[in-house]
Amino acid sequence: MVKKKKEGKGQSFLKGAMVLGSSMIIVRLMGMVYKILLSGMYGGVGTGLFNAAYALYNPLFMLSTAGFPIAISRMVSENMTKKRYKDVKRIHQLSIPMFIVMGLFCFIAMVLGSFIYVKAIKAENTIFALLCLSPTIFFGCLMSIYRGYFEGMRNMVPTAVSEIIEAACKLFLGFGASYLTLQFCMSQYHDSGYVLGIRCNGEAEAHAAAVPLAIGAAITGISLGSLFGFLYLFIRDKRNGDGFTRAELRNAPPPKSDSTIRRVMVRTAIPIGLGAVIMSISDMIDSTLVQTRIYNIMESTPDALLNVYGSRIPDEVYYGGNTHIYLYGCYGMALTLMMLVTAVTQVFGTTALPSVTAAFTSGNKTKLKESMETVLRVTVLVTIPSGIGLSVLAEPLLSLIYNSPSVANEVEIGAKVLTVMGISVIFIAISTPLCSMLQAVGRMDVPLKLFSVGMVIKIIVNYVLVGIPEINIQGANYGSMVCYGFVTIVSLFVLCRQTGVVPDFVSILVKPLIAAIICGVAAYFSEILFDVFLPQRIATLLAIAAAIVVYAVALLLIRAIKRDDILQMPKGNKIVKVLEKHKLIR
Repeated sequence: MVKKKKEGKGQSFLKGAMVLGSSMIIVRLMGMVYKILLSGMYGGVGTGLFNAAYALYNPLFMLSTAGFPIAISRMVSENMTKKRYKDVKRIHQLSIPMFIVMGLFCFIAMVLGSFIYVKAIKAENTIFALLCLSPTIFFGCLMSIYRGYFEGMRNMVPTAVSEIIEAACKLFLGFGASYLTLQFCMSQYHDSGYVLGIRCNGEAEAHAAAVPLAIGAAITGISLGSLFGFLYLFIRDKRNGDGFTRAELRNAPPPKSDSTIRRVMVRTAIPIGLGAVIMSISDMIDSTLVQTRIYNIMESTPDALLNVYGSRIPDEVYYGGNTHIYLYGCYGMALTLMMLVTAVTQVFGTTALPSVTAAFTSGNKTKLKESMETVLRVTVLVTIPSGIGLSVLAEPLLSLIYNSPSVANEVEIGAKVLTVMGISVIFIAISTPLCSMLQAVGRMDVPLKLFSVGMVIKIIVNYVLVGIPEINIQGANYGSMVCYGFVTIVSLFVLCRQTGVVPDFVSILVKPLIAAIICGVAAYFSEILFDVFLPQRIATLLAIAAAIVVYAVALLLIRAIKRDDILQMPKGNKIVKVLEKHKLIR
C-alpha cells in the first residue's frame, strides 16, 4: 500500500534509541512489577519454574526470530540508502512466508521438546509453564515480519508500541489469570483437602501443589500479549502503509529478482541467527547445568551447601527436593535487575544497525567513525555506571524491589549473586551493540564464531565452579564474565580492523569509566549515610538520585559528552545552548 509520506526519512540513532529506550523502560517496569507480584506469591520455587521455562524458550525463539529481522533491517537500511524502494517493499513481502514457516516449526519443537527438557532439569512440574509459553514463539515470528522492516527504515515507533502492548497483557492478564488459578486451587483444597487430585496435608503443601499450574496461567498472559502485539502491527501496516510516495517508487530502479533477494536474506540471516541461537542454547545449558550441579551437590554433600546458606533454605523446599529450583530462582531474582541494563543496550544494538549500515554503505568514513563512536559512547555511558550501581547497592536494590517478608531469604541470597552480576553485566551489555555494528558492516560471521567459542568457555567455567559447594550459583556469574569479556574485547578489535576506524578510547571509555567510579562511590556512601536517618527504601531511592546527580555533574566536568550527541536528542538545540552558556560542553 502506498501512502503519502508522513514520517520523514527515519530517526537518528539517538532519537530512535530514545523511542525504543522509553518503551523499554515502560516494558521493564511492567515486567518487574509482574515478577515482584509472582515472587511474592510463589517465592523462589515459583521464580525458578518461570525462569526454567524461558531457558528452553529462548533458543527456539532466537532460532525463529533472531536472524531474519536483523537481516531484513540491514537489507532495508542498505536499500533505503541507495533509494531502491521497490527492493525494500519486495524484501518485506518475501519475508512473510519465511516467518510463518519458522514460527510453526519452532512452536511444534517447543511443545515436543518440553517433555524431554523437564526430565533433564529434574523439574517435571515445569511442563505447565513450558506449554503455556510455546504459542509466544509463533506470534513472536509474526511480529518480526514487521519489526525488522520498520527498524530498517529507522522507524522504531511500531516496535516500541507493540512491546508495550505485550508487557501490559503480561502484567494484567497474566497476573490476573495466575491469581484466579491460585484461588481456585486453594478453594478446592479447603473444600476437599485435594488440589488437582493430589491429597495435601496443610495449606503450605496445597500452595506448593498449586504453584506449577499458577505459573503456567501467569505465562498465558505472555502468549496473549504476543498475539495482541502482532494484531497491532498488522493493523498498523494495513492502515498506514510503508510511507513511500508514488514518485519515489516510480523513480526507483527495478527490484532484484526474488531468488536474489531470498539468497541475500538467507545468507545474511543464518550467521546472525546462529550466533544468537548459540548463546541462547548456552543459557539453556547454563540453566540445566546450574540446577543439575546443585541437585548433585544435594545428593552427595548436602551439608556443604547448607553450610553456605543455613536456614535461608526453607525446610519445605529442602525436604521437598526443590533446593536446586529454589536457588536458581534466587539467581533469577537478581537476573531481573540485570536485564534492565541489557535491555537498554539491546535497544542501542537495534538502532545502531541501520544507522551504521547507512554510514558504511555510503562509504563516508568520517560519518562511519562518528556513528560508531556515538553508539559506543552512549552504550558505555549507560552500562558501566549501571553495573557498578547494581554491585554496590545489590541488597538495598533487591530489598526495594522484592519487599515482601515472604521472600526475605531469597533477597539475601540474590543480593550476593547481584554483587558479582553487576560487574559481569558490563561485558554482557556492551557486547550487544558491538555485534550489531559488526553485522552492519557485513561481518555477520564474526559474532557467530565468537559466541561459539564463548559458549564453550562459559559451559566449562560454569560446570567447574557451580559444582563447588562454596561457589554454587555464583559460578554462573563468573562464567558469563569470562565469556562476554572475551566476546567484547575481540569484537571491538575486529570492528576496528574491518572498518579501519580507531575510536577515541579516551572519550568513549576512560572518561565514562572515571565518572562511573565516582558515581559508584557516591551511591555506596550515600546509602550508608541516608540509612542512618531514614527508612531503608527511602534511603535507597535517595542514594540512587544522589548517584545520578553526581554522575551527570562528573560527565560534564570531565567533558565526557559531546555536543553532537546532545544535538541528536529531542530539544537538543536548547539543551546545548544552556550547557554552552555555562561552558559545560564543547
